[in-house]
Amino acid sequence: MGWGYYWKPYVSMAQRQAQARKHLEKLRRKGVAVQPVEIAGRNIADTFWGEAWCNHLEAFSDFANRLPRGRTYVRNGSVCHLDIGKGEISAIVSGSEIYDVRVAIKTLPKARWNNLKSRCGGQVGSLLELLQGRLSGHVMGIVTDKQGGLFPLPKEMDFECSCPDWAHMCKHVAAVLYGVGARLDQQPELLFLLRGVDHAELVCEEAAQEVAARRSAGARTLDEGDVADVFGIEIDPARKPARQRPAAGADAARKTGGRKGAAAKRPARRKAAAGNASRKKAAAGKPRGPTTPAKKSSP
Repeated sequence: MGWGYYWKPYVSMAQRQAQARKHLEKLRRKGVAVQPVEIAGRNIADTFWGEAWCNHLEAFSDFANRLPRGRTYVRNGSVCHLDIGKGEISAIVSGSEIYDVRVAIKTLPKARWNNLKSRCGGQVGSLLELLQGRLSGHVMGIVTDKQGGLFPLPKEMDFECSCPDWAHMCKHVAAVLYGVGARLDQQPELLFLLRGVDHAELVCEEAAQEVAARRSAGARTLDEGDVADVFGIEIDPARKPARQRPAAGADAARKTGGRKGAAAKRPARRKAAAGNASRKKAAAGKPRGPTTPAKKSSP
């Protein structure tokens, strides 16, 4: 009996990697910019956006049965190519054969996007803060909200894979979805491209102008608050600035000139002291004025 009604013969990891390299080399010769997913450590994602994507996937019971195999596949480098565009993810996964995977994701509804912008209004100061995930806990909660955030719901995703697995989400699709989380570690702006929205619209214009003005001023001078922030010190506003010490040469000249001036003044001081002593001696030898005679007693 053939294997077609049961399981395909086992293909070792070395065989899979060899056939994947051969397939990708053909694509490169055709001019395709191959973008493999490479996991450096044990964690699939390490940044805010990558972790938030993976956590969102794992929050749905619909995906629970297939996600573990997908994690294994993405960790061992089976996602040979992954490309993210507006409303679509296309990928190539190496299994017992080479499989083509497509994930269609609905773009974010306009009403939902406007509501999200309104709730985040005035709280995102720059694109850098947004893409690096340096957001307040309130904003993080808004953008990662399970129902109203940026991430797609299961009903907003449609999967296709060239493998013979009958499941709605096969392990190859699961590996690709985890691969998206790894890719968002490097390019978080791809999430907004995938959902068909402009991430710049989340940035408050007034806050962005204030940040730009502060950076422009900071390029010229630093006020006391900036110095304290940069160097981690406290500055007492009531304390007067310290007197500036003269240069080494000026200090030496001042000391030398002071010594010469003191030496020149010594004879004058001695002469003045001698004069004072003479006047005191003369005053001591000079007779005092007449004294009032004592009254005689009456006979």
